Amino acid sequence: MTRKPLAPVADQSNLDLTILEQLVRAIEALKGDADAEIRTYSPADAASFIGKSENWVTEQIQLGAIPFTRIGKTPRLTAEHIRWVIKNGEVMPHQYSPRALAA
Repeated sequence: MTRKPLAPVADQSNLDLTILEQLVRAIEALKGDADAEIRTYSPADAASFIGKSENWVTEQIQLGAIPFTRIGKTPRLTAEHIRWVIKNGEVMPHQYSPRALAA
């Protein structure tokens, strides 16, 4: 008496190919993020990341209050510039503030 398998066995080579395809897609997705470091953003795009209006970003650029670069006559911000704006906007609580004393 021979036994028949209850469920068909998947072809192992096809399974390996699927895993390989997933790895290739993941690596390609990671390569795409490398372009984000050299990409520049308009004041409108940067404003959406910062959480401010385009007008605020443009005014800060005109005042020289935030870092930016010019490509031709157009002011642009890099990912590093946007990180700088977010980092330097951080305010730590004063050590004698009522909230700091309560903790």
